[in-house]
Amino acid sequence: MEKAIQVKGLRKSYKDKEVLKGVDFEVRRGEIFSLLGSNGAGKTTIIRILATLLKQESGTAAVNGFDVAAKPDQVRQSISLTGQFAAVDEMLTGRENLIMIARLRHLHHPRQIADDLLKRFGLTDAADRKASTYSGGMRRRLDIAMSLIGKPQLIFLDEPTTGLDPEARMETWRIVKELADGGTTVFLTTQYLEEAEQLADRIAILHEGRIIANGTLEELRKLFPPAKMEYVEKQPTLEEIFLAIIGKKEAV
Repeated sequence: MEKAIQVKGLRKSYKDKEVLKGVDFEVRRGEIFSLLGSNGAGKTTIIRILATLLKQESGTAAVNGFDVAAKPDQVRQSISLTGQFAAVDEMLTGRENLIMIARLRHLHHPRQIADDLLKRFGLTDAADRKASTYSGGMRRRLDIAMSLIGKPQLIFLDEPTTGLDPEARMETWRIVKELADGGTTVFLTTQYLEEAEQLADRIAILHEGRIIANGTLEELRKLFPPAKMEYVEKQPTLEEIFLAIIGKKEAV
């Protein structure tokens, strides 16, 4: 299958601390790929490098076939990034936020683009309200809608449900699944292991600057001790797998 992201030997340090120590992974086109790791593990650093916002010290990274260091402009034209906090202009209405981004991307018919996205994300009734009046879930929907303007091939979602209530989180999950169903490659980082369990086609675990596990949920389950037979066979959750893998590495 064609690769949307290819990373090999990626290294990055901040002052005297080496954050990435030779990271290797690939993301297939059209899949939801989830990168897990503790706070400070380097997840956001990887996203910033792949989004051309930060330069690696060594190693290579290619996004949609373009080297991030050699061809940053081509990379930027094919991606979108949604950070941990909704990047909407609260002084503008929902519609105005969308029109602004469409115009910045020099797209034709920005108002029609805005109206289509407002309908898709269930924001039509709130279109002419200032974003400052939106709930957390509505802001996140607007933020993701803004990131889809221009139909990027790949979208980075850096902890997209941080601070959302359960209902808004479930709503965001639905949107992410719809993106993947429509052919968009989704690169997801999250602190909620259930989120990766529900959404991801493949999962990688970043620990102490390296990818220490990478595969489907079923493949990761094989790294966990066999299920114990009691009354029913209990499959390990992704949270149990994550903690077991991290524990093994720390014990070495």
